Amino acid sequence: MANKRNLKKQVKYVCGDIATDCLIAGNYVKGVDPKTMQALVGELASLQDKTLKNISFAFDKTPRDFETRQAYNKARAAYFHKAYTSLREKFNTRILEVVKEMNAALPEEVKEANKAEAAK
Repeated sequence: MANKRNLKKQVKYVCGDIATDCLIAGNYVKGVDPKTMQALVGELASLQDKTLKNISFAFDKTPRDFETRQAYNKARAAYFHKAYTSLREKFNTRILEVVKEMNAALPEEVKEANKAEAAK
Protein backbone atom coordinates (compact mmCIF):
# COMPACT_ATOMS: atom_id res chain seq x y z
CA MET A 1 0.00 0.00 0.00
CA ALA A 2 1.44 3.35 -0.99
CA ASN A 3 -0.66 5.41 1.41
CA LYS A 4 -4.19 5.85 2.73
CA ARG A 5 -4.88 8.91 0.60
CA ASN A 6 -4.28 7.00 -2.65
CA LEU A 7 -6.31 4.04 -1.41
CA LYS A 8 -9.22 6.33 -0.57
CA LYS A 9 -9.01 7.94 -4.02
CA GLN A 10 -9.07 4.55 -5.70
CA VAL A 11 -12.14 3.47 -3.71
CA LYS A 12 -13.93 6.70 -4.69
CA TYR A 13 -12.98 6.32 -8.37
CA VAL A 14 -14.12 2.69 -8.59
CA CYS A 15 -17.44 3.33 -6.85
CA GLY A 16 -18.01 6.53 -8.81
CA ASP A 17 -17.30 4.94 -12.18
CA ILE A 18 -19.60 1.98 -11.57
CA ALA A 19 -22.34 4.24 -10.18
CA THR A 20 -22.07 6.40 -13.31
CA ASP A 21 -22.44 3.32 -15.50
CA CYS A 22 -25.52 2.29 -13.52
CA LEU A 23 -27.11 5.71 -13.90
CA ILE A 24 -26.39 5.86 -17.62
CA ALA A 25 -27.76 2.35 -18.16
CA GLY A 26 -30.85 3.09 -16.08
CA ASN A 27 -31.63 6.27 -17.99
CA TYR A 28 -30.56 5.49 -21.56
CA VAL A 29 -30.63 1.73 -22.18
CA LYS A 30 -34.02 0.44 -23.25
CA GLY A 31 -35.29 -2.51 -21.26
CA VAL A 32 -33.34 -1.75 -18.10
CA ASP A 33 -35.31 -1.09 -14.93
CA PRO A 34 -34.17 2.34 -13.64
CA LYS A 35 -35.17 1.45 -10.08
CA THR A 36 -32.80 -1.53 -10.08
CA MET A 37 -29.95 0.67 -11.22
CA GLN A 38 -30.78 3.34 -8.65
CA ALA A 39 -30.75 0.67 -5.94
CA LEU A 40 -27.30 -0.42 -7.11
CA VAL A 41 -26.10 3.19 -6.92
CA GLY A 42 -27.33 3.29 -3.32
CA GLU A 43 -25.46 0.08 -2.55
CA LEU A 44 -22.30 1.52 -4.10
CA ALA A 45 -22.61 4.67 -2.02
CA SER A 46 -23.02 2.55 1.11
CA LEU A 47 -20.05 0.37 0.14
CA GLN A 48 -17.89 3.43 -0.49
CA ASP A 49 -18.83 5.00 2.83
CA LYS A 50 -18.24 1.78 4.76
CA THR A 51 -14.90 1.12 3.07
CA LEU A 52 -13.63 4.66 3.61
CA LYS A 53 -14.51 4.44 7.30
CA ASN A 54 -12.66 1.13 7.63
CA ILE A 55 -9.44 2.28 5.93
CA SER A 56 -8.06 3.84 9.09
CA PHE A 57 -7.16 1.52 11.94
CA ALA A 58 -4.33 1.18 14.43
CA PHE A 59 -1.92 -1.47 15.63
CA ASP A 60 -2.83 -2.15 19.27
CA LYS A 61 0.68 -2.97 20.54
CA THR A 62 3.60 -0.75 21.54
CA PRO A 63 7.34 -1.27 21.08
CA ARG A 64 7.60 -2.10 24.79
CA ASP A 65 5.49 -5.22 24.21
CA PHE A 66 8.32 -6.74 22.13
CA GLU A 67 11.89 -7.71 22.90
CA THR A 68 13.37 -5.63 20.09
CA ARG A 69 12.30 -2.78 17.87
CA GLN A 70 12.82 -5.07 14.88
CA ALA A 71 10.30 -7.57 16.25
CA TYR A 72 7.80 -4.74 16.79
CA ASN A 73 8.28 -3.45 13.24
CA LYS A 74 7.87 -6.95 11.80
CA ALA A 75 4.67 -7.60 13.78
CA ARG A 76 3.27 -4.18 12.89
CA ALA A 77 3.98 -4.67 9.18
CA ALA A 78 2.37 -8.11 9.23
CA TYR A 79 -0.71 -6.72 11.01
CA PHE A 80 -1.21 -3.92 8.47
CA HIS A 81 -0.57 -6.24 5.54
CA LYS A 82 -3.20 -8.67 6.76
CA ALA A 83 -5.70 -5.90 7.56
CA TYR A 84 -5.39 -4.13 4.21
CA THR A 85 -5.48 -7.43 2.32
CA SER A 86 -8.72 -8.29 4.08
CA LEU A 87 -10.17 -4.84 3.36
CA ARG A 88 -9.28 -5.09 -0.35
CA GLU A 89 -10.69 -8.60 -0.66
CA LYS A 90 -14.00 -7.63 0.93
CA PHE A 91 -14.25 -4.50 -1.23
CA ASN A 92 -13.40 -6.34 -4.45
CA THR A 93 -15.84 -9.15 -3.67
CA ARG A 94 -18.69 -6.71 -3.13
CA ILE A 95 -17.79 -4.75 -6.28
CA LEU A 96 -17.91 -7.97 -8.33
CA GLU A 97 -21.32 -8.78 -6.85
CA VAL A 98 -22.64 -5.33 -7.82
CA VAL A 99 -21.27 -5.70 -11.36
CA LYS A 100 -22.96 -9.12 -11.66
CA GLU A 101 -26.26 -7.60 -10.50
CA MET A 102 -25.81 -4.77 -12.98
CA ASN A 103 -25.14 -7.19 -15.83
CA ALA A 104 -28.12 -9.33 -14.83
CA ALA A 105 -30.37 -6.27 -15.17
CA LEU A 106 -29.34 -5.73 -18.80
CA PRO A 107 -31.65 -7.10 -21.51
CA GLU A 108 -30.31 -9.95 -23.69
CA GLU A 109 -30.10 -7.85 -26.89
CA VAL A 110 -27.85 -5.35 -25.13
CA LYS A 111 -25.63 -8.16 -23.83
CA GLU A 112 -25.32 -9.61 -27.35
CA ALA A 113 -24.48 -6.17 -28.79
CA ASN A 114 -21.80 -5.70 -26.12
CA LYS A 115 -20.30 -9.13 -26.92
CA ALA A 116 -20.26 -8.32 -30.65
CA GLU A 117 -18.59 -4.97 -29.96
CA ALA A 118 -15.96 -6.58 -27.73
CA ALA A 119 -15.18 -9.21 -30.39
CA LYS A 120 -14.18 -6.52 -32.92
